[in-house]
Amino acid sequence: MGPVVLGILILALAPAAGWAQGPGAADPVVVSGDHPRLFLRAGRLRLLRRERERHSMRWQQFEALISGNAPMPEPGFAQALYYQVSGARAAGRRAVEWALSASDLRQMALVYDWCQDVLTAAERDQLASHIARRTSETGALESIPGVRSRVLAAVALFDEAPAAAPDLPRKELDRAVHSWWEGKLAPALAAGTAVVPREDAYAMMELLHALADSARLDLRESAPAYFAAFPIEHLMSYYPAPYHVAEGDIYLGATHRTGGPDLDSAAFSRAAELAMVAFDVNAPSTQVLQGWLMHDRFQLRTPLGAPYEFLWANPYQPGLSYYQVPLVYYSPLSGRLYVRSSWEDDAEWFGLFDGAIEWFRDGRVTTLNPHDAPHAAAEPLLLDAAAICFAGPDGRERGQWRLTLEDAQPVFVVGLEPRRAYLVEVDDEEIYEAAADPAGTLQIDDVPHGRAAGIRLHAIIPAHR
Repeated sequence: MGPVVLGILILALAPAAGWAQGPGAADPVVVSGDHPRLFLRAGRLRLLRRERERHSMRWQQFEALISGNAPMPEPGFAQALYYQVSGARAAGRRAVEWALSASDLRQMALVYDWCQDVLTAAERDQLASHIARRTSETGALESIPGVRSRVLAAVALFDEAPAAAPDLPRKELDRAVHSWWEGKLAPALAAGTAVVPREDAYAMMELLHALADSARLDLRESAPAYFAAFPIEHLMSYYPAPYHVAEGDIYLGATHRTGGPDLDSAAFSRAAELAMVAFDVNAPSTQVLQGWLMHDRFQLRTPLGAPYEFLWANPYQPGLSYYQVPLVYYSPLSGRLYVRSSWEDDAEWFGLFDGAIEWFRDGRVTTLNPHDAPHAAAEPLLLDAAAICFAGPDGRERGQWRLTLEDAQPVFVVGLEPRRAYLVEVDDEEIYEAAADPAGTLQIDDVPHGRAAGIRLHAIIPAHR
């Protein structure tokens, strides 16, 4: 990994103070504290109530939607949050009445946790039984959102489980933390064989918050390098030009989805970043993210987004300028590569992620194939921060390129055979051996600049062939 890319990761890897270590394999997960246990720790609840007293922009937007009876896509979550901050029992009652006949486990858990004071004894028992039954019904789902929802339910019901399932919260938390997280997901993230999809990033942050707030567990300890880079990767994976909607502007993240822009996913992407900052305000990577988030034109103002904007945003938290972030993000572990020409809205952008290669220029996204014309081996893509060489039709065995770099920026060859070893020959440099990453990308840092230079690759034939 070259120095341009490494600098931000050195900052991001700085340890956060005040966190417990990740759980040991034999440690039971224990929830402590009164309700509310989920997300609304004392400090955050004080901040939100001060925002109400000050009539902040985010509170005004949220209040206008609730008081105006706007149809809320997540009524249990929105009404329960409004009740916790405002004390309006009518909102709490609306949340409870919705939850008693709902099927959304996540929202049911939040209503149970946040609306204890407006639940009757009979409603509390009914809702607890409803949550326990729904938790059992979804127990086979191992997606990040599915596990997140069951963890929220287990935290909400801890020590209050119905008589029919008294051990369900403890068993669910132990299964989620030890079997699923420590046994499956975290090792895959640490090894680079899995990544958190953008559409699951917010669910991931809710999972992290729930266990940190209630059990003092920082699950990031199981894959520290991955989570150190996570905020910056999320930031770099946005297309540069904002998308204009009636409520304001929003950034769209790179995704495999086809069709028009998914504005709900874009809202959850921003909500994930707000939750990242709230989780660890001291990390340099999240301070940079805070600098990115605190622009009023990008606030979430829709009935879906406004409650998340109000819940997680902290406009009083200082941030660092995202202009300090290097314009190249590369993870040899996962193979993800993002390059920007600048941090301006009219920048060019290159992304290689999850098997896709895209180039964003002049407001348009083009999907590239490294083995097809016009992106042949002799036509590198030159951006200000890096050069991209395409392997071409036979580039998995060999390739050669000639390019002129203005500065000592890194060169990436894409479209090679994943994890294949190659002999790398650069003009006026010694030949050396290097291996492509899991996505078939090879970074070359020693290409001369200020003049034309040639690069040649030759695949090393394994001995057993």
